[in-house]
This record gives sequence, C-alpha cells and structure tokens, in this order.
Amino acid sequence: MQQNNVLKGVILVGLGASFYGMLATFVKLAYKEGFTTAEVTASQFVLGILGMLLLNIYQSKVSKKAYPNITNIDKKKLILAGTSMGCTSLFYYLAVQYINVSVAIVLLMQSVWISVVIEAFLKKTMPGVRKIISVIIVLVGTLLATNILNQDIEMDWRGLMWGLLAASSFSTTMFAANSIATYASPFRKTLFMLLGGAIIVSLFLFFGQIGPFYFDGLKSIYAMFSDNPDNIRAFDFSIFWKYGLILSLFGTILPPILFNSGFPKAGLGLGSIISSMELPVSVMMAYILLKERVEFIQWCGIVLILFAIVLMNLPRKKLK
Repeated sequence: MQQNNVLKGVILVGLGASFYGMLATFVKLAYKEGFTTAEVTASQFVLGILGMLLLNIYQSKVSKKAYPNITNIDKKKLILAGTSMGCTSLFYYLAVQYINVSVAIVLLMQSVWISVVIEAFLKKTMPGVRKIISVIIVLVGTLLATNILNQDIEMDWRGLMWGLLAASSFSTTMFAANSIATYASPFRKTLFMLLGGAIIVSLFLFFGQIGPFYFDGLKSIYAMFSDNPDNIRAFDFSIFWKYGLILSLFGTILPPILFNSGFPKAGLGLGSIISSMELPVSVMMAYILLKERVEFIQWCGIVLILFAIVLMNLPRKKLK
C-alpha cells in the first residue's frame, strides 16, 4: 500500500513538472504571433484565478475533509509570497523574449543553488559538503548547458538577467509555499498566492503596455521590457482564447494541485528529484515544436544539473 502511494506521488509530481516544462514553449509560440509579455502574463493569471475560484467552490461543496480557515495574518503572508510567484512568471517570460527556451529553463534551474544560499543565510549555518559539491556541479553544468563558452554564441545579457531574476524569485516562492499556512487547503493557499501574483502582473500590464499606449511619458518604460520598443499598441484580448487557457492550466492551476497532492506521497527528497523533469521536458518541447538547436555539450550540461539535484536530495544512508 505504501509503495502504491509513493508511485502515485511520483506520477503526480512528474506530471506537474512536465506541465511546467511545456509552459515556456507556448509562451514563445505566443510571441511569434505578436503577443506581448503583458498579454501573456495577464491572460495566465486572470484565467488561473478564475479556475482556482471554481475549484475552491467545488471543493467546499464535495470535500469530506474539513480544512481550518486561513487566518487573516496568513492570508496577508500568502498574498505577499504570491508576489514572488508573479515575478517568477514575469521574469521568466521576459527572458524567453531574448534567449532560447532551452537556455531560459537552465537559468531558472539556478534556483537549486540560490535556495541553498537563502537557506544558509536564514539559518545562519554553512551548507554541508554534499550541498556545496552539488552547487559546484550545477554551475559547471550551467556553463555547458547554456553553451556560453562557445565563442560563436552571442548571449543577450537581458535574457541572462531576467532568467537569473526568475530563478531568485522562484526560490523565494518555494520557501514561502512550504512554510506559510501549512494547515490550509492547497486550493485556498494557491488562490491567495495567485492574488498576490496578480498584483505584480497588473502593475506590469499598466506600466509595460496600457500606460505607454495612452501616455507618451511612459514609453521609455515600455522600451525596458520589449525587444520591439516601437510596437506600442492596445491590449489584444484574443490572447485569452488563443493561449490564455493553456497557459493558465499549465502554469497556475494544474502544477500546484499536482505538486500539493504528490509531494506528501512521494516525500520531499524523491519529489524534488522527480520535479527536475521540468528541465529535460522543456528542452525537448523547444527542440520539437520550436526547432531550437540543442548541442551535445548542452545535453551534457543538463545531465550534470539533473545529477546535482539527485545528489542533493538522496538520503544520506544511500551515500555510504
């Protein structure tokens, strides 16, 4: 029975990671059709919030398990933590404007070593030898996976910057999600975090598109977030039915539900290893749908990063 629960948890976490891995490819496809980062993120969060509202209503009607109400203090904490979720999506999608999806996902996975640094800072203790070795392997793997050592490759510094910022905010989101309102329903927690993310997305929507379209004084701000600063236009609502549904499903609805259901069954260590499937899935999707070229040296780097994640999460007794 225990093995069945673990297997079920592995499948759920694997599906959640795979959905996350597919996300950037659809964002890139939306960009190719002329949609902006503001339109992509706005459609994802608006439909995501509506979807989570419906799921919360459904859960309250049919669930036999009674969850305690979230305190007002924890609601505020979840909304605040959700702002990092909004920043993660925003920074990640901005990175995809300037660099390949296969490189952007590698940068996002830098959250592995950033989380180690944050943990060491918060606990005021040095990380163990195994974690330090894992971090070094991740950094070496990143050099290979981004192919940055190849002198023929020109890496847009804006893509690198946004990608690393996405990794930093993603690390913050993970810490917050695992420590705030652990007693509450996963659906309710996700809803309040999405509301916090929506605040960031709304601000970006105004300053990154709507504001510059109506106010000339804000056009310089638009240029900071677009690779085509002269293409200032009104919001295109067709993003909602063309890409909004799939972005909200794969980005803000299904993965949190699958992770919240799968991690307790699989365990944190095994779940973390399985969740790293996001990296190869994202690269494979970009290779198949976007025809992005992925060199052998980049696959070697990806394998190194995956190895580092496994090494970091293996139980100590297995290392004897």
